[in-house]
Amino acid sequence: MWKNRNRVLGVNARSAVYLRTNTQQARDTADDKLATKQLLITHGIPVAELLAVVDEPAQVRMFDWEKLPSSFVIKPNRGFGGEGIMVIYNRLKNGNWLTSGQQQLTREDFVVHILNILDGNYSLFGTPDTAIIERRLSVDPLFKHFAAQGIPDVRVIVYNMVPVMAMLRVPTAKSQGKANLAQGGLGIGVDVATGLTTHVITKSWLYEKEIEAHPDTNIRLRGLKVPYWSEILKIALRSSQVVGLNYCGVDISVDKKLGPVVLELNARPGFGIQVANMAPLRERLDRIRGLSVESPERGIAIARELFSGHYEQEIASVTGRQVIGLIEPVTLYGKDQNSVSHIKAKIDTGADNSSIDITLARQLGFGAAIDAFEACQVPAAVNEEEANALAKQFEESLMKEQPDIRGLSVVSSSHGTTLRIRIPLTISLVGHKMDIEPTVIDRAHLQYPILIGRRHLSHFLIDTTKLTSVVTKPTKKSAASQGAEAQTHL
Repeated sequence: MWKNRNRVLGVNARSAVYLRTNTQQARDTADDKLATKQLLITHGIPVAELLAVVDEPAQVRMFDWEKLPSSFVIKPNRGFGGEGIMVIYNRLKNGNWLTSGQQQLTREDFVVHILNILDGNYSLFGTPDTAIIERRLSVDPLFKHFAAQGIPDVRVIVYNMVPVMAMLRVPTAKSQGKANLAQGGLGIGVDVATGLTTHVITKSWLYEKEIEAHPDTNIRLRGLKVPYWSEILKIALRSSQVVGLNYCGVDISVDKKLGPVVLELNARPGFGIQVANMAPLRERLDRIRGLSVESPERGIAIARELFSGHYEQEIASVTGRQVIGLIEPVTLYGKDQNSVSHIKAKIDTGADNSSIDITLARQLGFGAAIDAFEACQVPAAVNEEEANALAKQFEESLMKEQPDIRGLSVVSSSHGTTLRIRIPLTISLVGHKMDIEPTVIDRAHLQYPILIGRRHLSHFLIDTTKLTSVVTKPTKKSAASQGAEAQTHL
């Protein structure tokens, strides 16, 4: 796979070089999920809610299953490799519980499973263990396109307070809703610098093979942005710092209510992450060996500088979509195809449609259309009901009078509700030429004269960390003053 196999991290190098940088106390804490959970809670790091702990066989028969919610997770305290984890999705009317694999379980099934946990059947060293019962997390809507069932999680390899490599682990029907590669889940490489997914692998017999789409949904999984990426990296670094692990894997999921939540820390992370990223881990570890990093923010900055996979061209070829940042230069073509180049545009996925400053629209030849609309003397401050009524009153006559007016839009933003005209405009964004119908509004008080909304961003992937070639001059107005424009069109 790689030209120099010495750059690949194996068992011997992991044990002799990197695991030795962890203290015995830190390893013991990481191996004990309960101890890790308590330590993280003490430092304000979010974890799954603990519902119950069973550490004696006598407790099992006496346990009150009625006090549990309809959805929960049973796991061994010192388990490894995802073994022994039982995910309960719902309770049925017949009193049984439904697992992630659509299997019905009774109380007796729970008793047997917990007794197996206590016997150490799933523990790291085969010694007697403790059973943990946690509230099951609910998948964040932003992650639903990654998994048909179960909850995806992200593993981040941390070394010297730097996020070195990352992998998104996605559950499948084969893995019965568990995000574990060994049990049939998917491993998806994630570019540390951008949070973009790269390669997708699955376990096939004794080896991993690369695939393009989710086997259950056929959704392509490459070139997608992992939500909350910067926050995930920061939580991973803080967690390793709190537990005291210099080298570890941090597993983080995202709950729809809690946001990023730490599942566990692994003091001996496996090697499949190298295959998912198609990159050798040891090479990256060697680059930051002996480095002293003072804060998570600095660690993230170092990772973005050193470990950017430069996947943008590859992603563009695979997905057909180019990666752009939050501020990009555009060329505008007006009414008579006169152009204005190198205008700084704000890229805003929070806005439905695009908008253009009224002065710039006049410069591009749409002055007559603007004058016709202003002659209607539409009040600046209206509510949504009034704006819809005014749109019905004026739209047809304005479009007949001025063909450059393509319609009226009722726009709700942080500044209130307004009625605006839409004009035909051709723009070129990173070489992609397209026809749009932006709304016209006074943006003189804002930093950027044109905003490109999500309606016109389907050909692109947005990377919030990407720096453009345009250097924006500082202004007195903050970015927050611009406000997200959530637009509703007639």
